[in-house]
Amino acid sequence: MDLFEIRGGALDVIAEEAEHQDLSRDSTIMADREARPPRGVSTFQRFSVDTNESLHFEPCEDSLPSPTPPEDELDDDNVFREGETEGEIVTVRNRLQGKVAEMENFAGHLEEIFLTVEENFGRQEQHLEQHYNDVLLTLSQRYDERAAGLEEEKKGKLEALYKQLLACGRAMDASKELIETAQKVYRSQDKRLFLKAVMPTIKRIEDFAKEEVELTLSTSLEFNTPLSDMSDVKTMMDSINVVPAPSAPVINPQMPNSASQTSLRVCWSLFSDDTVEYYELYYRPVLEDTPADSSCAPPVSKVKVKETHCTVADLLPNAQYELWVTATNTTGISPASEKALYMTVPSPPVIKQRECTSCPEAALIRWESGNTNPVDSYTVELSEMGTDGTENAITESIVAVPTCQCVIQLQTGRRYLISVRAVNIGGPSDRSEVITVSTTGTLFYLLEETAHSCLSISEDGFTISYGDEELPISAMALDDNNTFSRCVAVLGDLIPVRGRHYWEVEVDDETEFRIGVASEDTERNSYLGANNTSWCMRHILTPSRHKFEFLHGGCSPDLRITVNPVRIGVALDYERGTLSFFNVDLEQHLHTFHCNFPNYVQPCFGLDNPGALTVHNGIEAPEYAFI
Repeated sequence: MDLFEIRGGALDVIAEEAEHQDLSRDSTIMADREARPPRGVSTFQRFSVDTNESLHFEPCEDSLPSPTPPEDELDDDNVFREGETEGEIVTVRNRLQGKVAEMENFAGHLEEIFLTVEENFGRQEQHLEQHYNDVLLTLSQRYDERAAGLEEEKKGKLEALYKQLLACGRAMDASKELIETAQKVYRSQDKRLFLKAVMPTIKRIEDFAKEEVELTLSTSLEFNTPLSDMSDVKTMMDSINVVPAPSAPVINPQMPNSASQTSLRVCWSLFSDDTVEYYELYYRPVLEDTPADSSCAPPVSKVKVKETHCTVADLLPNAQYELWVTATNTTGISPASEKALYMTVPSPPVIKQRECTSCPEAALIRWESGNTNPVDSYTVELSEMGTDGTENAITESIVAVPTCQCVIQLQTGRRYLISVRAVNIGGPSDRSEVITVSTTGTLFYLLEETAHSCLSISEDGFTISYGDEELPISAMALDDNNTFSRCVAVLGDLIPVRGRHYWEVEVDDETEFRIGVASEDTERNSYLGANNTSWCMRHILTPSRHKFEFLHGGCSPDLRITVNPVRIGVALDYERGTLSFFNVDLEQHLHTFHCNFPNYVQPCFGLDNPGALTVHNGIEAPEYAFI
């Protein structure tokens, strides 16, 4: 029977038993509800789990009748007992599901072993068949060689006999001719002719008699049959029981999602008909600063397995490992495979909370990798928080983020839990620490790298102060192009989203300030409002009154504000191209700039005399701010 059929059948039986238990449990509960036991006799079923994971429901009767409780208490007890029993059944069902999962994993492992055994058997069968064909081929060659030798020997014997036969024929013809000549001379009547011919004839007969005629066979009738050299055939027959040493395995390239933060799953294969008893996988971390021939190279670890795959554990996160493998059988060890590079998954990124900004429509999340080796991409995960503070079960993901920041489109007036994962070929990392993002209002932090050297920024990043001390010459010399050098000011890190943004600034009457917006590339050696890349509200102290200006390009409309604002609201609307200022306490509109804002702008804050101001953001914009 096929292993898949066995596995599928076993799991189907388990599923049917679980379904049967569910039906039995439902029918038992319904029957219990329809037919309540008499009062005073406790017949509820006690649930127990045996050591072999089987389920038992045993009736339990108390020896003494219980006192009769009120009807409401009895219903409460029954509901409680039913709920408790259902909870226990759910727990055991989860345990059964866990057992089923373990059985599936074990069946998968058996399947892999089955395939490995089948592959080894196939290789051995091919090996035996190859040896059989080689032996037959060698015997056929020996037969052809022996047959050719016999043919040559036969040809030689026949040629020798034929030559001897020809010699005998010539001798018989010569003797016959002499006999006829002698008879003719003998019968001759002419004495003169007789005397003339008799002497030569006698001479010829004497000469013929002197010739020796070979009357024995010139060749033996027996064939020479030497023993054939079958040592190579014997060697081949003996080698059938000897398995050759395997060839070098081939490590497969790393597959996606084949690693964890501390483990790697490595696979390899054989491109030959080798028989292998076990494999040895070698691995070591790759350190960039260590030369290849250094004696300080990391040690090599080894794992011995029987399958063509292995999971290596206890590794470093986001690290490259060099791996190679050898195959071994009864004959010997194969050459080592080519070395391959695998990577464990990265460490979780670290979200930079102070650099994350948001608005009612979106959020900008920034993080740092926290890994020495580069990662392929990042995945941002977010889930909405419910009104009771619980996390929504549905999680959305933004995948293949190439850099360490991402702008996420969100819904207004919600709270979100956001985390980040780093991804490489090995798979995704664990998620980073979760941060909470609210889309009630616009949230940003001050950019400390743009702050004037005389400014101090509080620990929470929302209050700036300008002290009485003068700026040292050494500090002035260290100012760079990104730092304000003339105006004691700082920029805010506003999210680059063209929507509506609102924040508030808390000031006091004795502080001269400048608040508004400025382009990111505004001149750092100029005052806010004195150029065409900044728009601001300025407060000036004069001996007679408090003066307010709304500056852009050094110009301001002639306005008079009678009540000094203590909390000023700033409303930026990209769609309408407006920047408005309000007295929050009086809900009073102060002034509005009208500009298309072709580029993104940043909040700006400046102090013209010693003092302090505090930024309040992440708050919901009042209704009058964008009327």
